[in-house]
Amino acid sequence: MKTIKLIALASILIISLSATAQKYGKTSEDSIECITNISLYGEFYKQQNYKDAFKPWREVFMKCPMASENTFIRGVNILKYAIDNEKDAKHKEKLVDTLLIVWDKRIEFFGKEGLNLGKKGLDLLNYRPKEKEQIYNLFKKAVDISGNYAEPIVMYNYCLSTIEYVKTGKGDSTLILDNYDAISDLIEKNMANDVKNKDEYDKVLQNIEKSIEPYTSCQELVAIYGKKFKQNPNDIVLLKKITKILDKKKCTDDPLFFKATENLYKLEPTPETAYLMGKMSYSKKQYSKAAEYLNDAAEKMTENVDKARICLLLADIYGNLNQFSTAKSFALKALDAKPGDGMPYIIIGDLYAQSAKQCGDNDLTSKVAYWAAVDKYNQAKRVDPSIADLANSRISSYSRAFPSDENIFFYGLKKGDSYKVGCWINETTTVR
Repeated sequence: MKTIKLIALASILIISLSATAQKYGKTSEDSIECITNISLYGEFYKQQNYKDAFKPWREVFMKCPMASENTFIRGVNILKYAIDNEKDAKHKEKLVDTLLIVWDKRIEFFGKEGLNLGKKGLDLLNYRPKEKEQIYNLFKKAVDISGNYAEPIVMYNYCLSTIEYVKTGKGDSTLILDNYDAISDLIEKNMANDVKNKDEYDKVLQNIEKSIEPYTSCQELVAIYGKKFKQNPNDIVLLKKITKILDKKKCTDDPLFFKATENLYKLEPTPETAYLMGKMSYSKKQYSKAAEYLNDAAEKMTENVDKARICLLLADIYGNLNQFSTAKSFALKALDAKPGDGMPYIIIGDLYAQSAKQCGDNDLTSKVAYWAAVDKYNQAKRVDPSIADLANSRISSYSRAFPSDENIFFYGLKKGDSYKVGCWINETTTVR
C-alpha cells in the first residue's frame, strides 16, 4: 500500500516537473524514470527504511547521478546499512566496492576532494582495515589537499595509518615523525585560531602523541636522527627536521640539539633558527644571550602561534633576570597572539609571587602580592580549563602565604575589602 502511495506521489511530481524533466537524463523517458526513483527512495529514506530505498536509489545513482548531491550523501548511509546487514561475503565486498565508487563519483561531480577523500579513507579503514597502503595514501592525499581544514578525525587517523604503513616495511620511523610533525603544526595553528574548538583539537593532539609515544622518546629520536646528522651535518632540510622535532618533544638538553641548532643558524639565520638559538641558550641558563636571539625572532615571526610561544619564553627569561615589568609585558603579548591560552596568566601570577617579598616592608605588604597572584591563577583556569590542575596547584601553594587574620586586622583591613597592590604590580585585588 505504501508503494502505491509513493508511486502516486511520484506521478504528481512528474507532471509538475515535466517542463524541466530532461535535465535528469538523455531522454524524457529517462528523466521521468529518474524523478520517480528520486521520489521513491527519498520517501523510504525519510522513514529510515534503507532496505527498500536501496533499489530506487541505485537506479538514480546509475542513470542520473548529477541530479543532486543528496544521491551521494544519502547513498552512503543506504549502502552502509546494506553492507552491515549482508550475510553473503562476496556480495558484501561488491557493496563495499560500490561505496568506494560513490565517494569517487561524488568528488568527480561535486568536488570537495580533500574532505571526501578523508571520508572515503575512514570507510575503507572500517570495512577493509588490511588495505594499509591504500588507507595511508587516502589520508595523506586528504590532508595534503585540505591542510588545516582537514577534519580532526582524519588528522588523527592519518598519523595512525602512517604507523601501520611503516609496519608493512614500506617506510621507516622517520615517516611517522615527519607526519606527526606536520599534523601537530596544523593542529596547533587551529588551536590558536579556533578558540571555540580548541578542546577538541587538544584532545586529538593528545591522542596522537599517545599513539606515537614509542617512536618519540628522546632516546629514540636521538638514535634515529643522530645517524642522519653524522652523515649530513650541513643538510638544511635535515637540520630543520632535527631541531623542530627535538624542540617539540622537549629533548633540547641533548648535544644533538645543540649541534644541529648551531649548524642550522650558521647556514640559515632566520627567525626560526634565532628562536632555536634562544631555546638553546635558555637551556644553558644564558638568559641575556637567549633574550637577544628571541627578541630578534619575535619581531620577525609572522604566525601568531609562533609569536605566542616566543613571548612566553621571553616572559620566563625576564622573570629569571628579575625584570618583572618586562616579563609581564611579554606575557601579555603572548595573550594577544593566543587569546584562549591560560599560560600567560600562570606566568604573570608566578611573577607576582616571585616579587612579593621585594614589594613590601612589613608583614602585610610583603604578602599582598600573593592575593594578586592567585587572582591570575583563577583567571588562567577560567579561560583555559586544560591547565586547571596546574593553576589549582599554584593556588593551593600560594594561598598558604596570604597575610594572617591578625595582620589583616592589625593594619585596619577586613576580609572582602578591595586592596591596591603597589610596587610594579599595580593590581586591585580582594583581601582574604
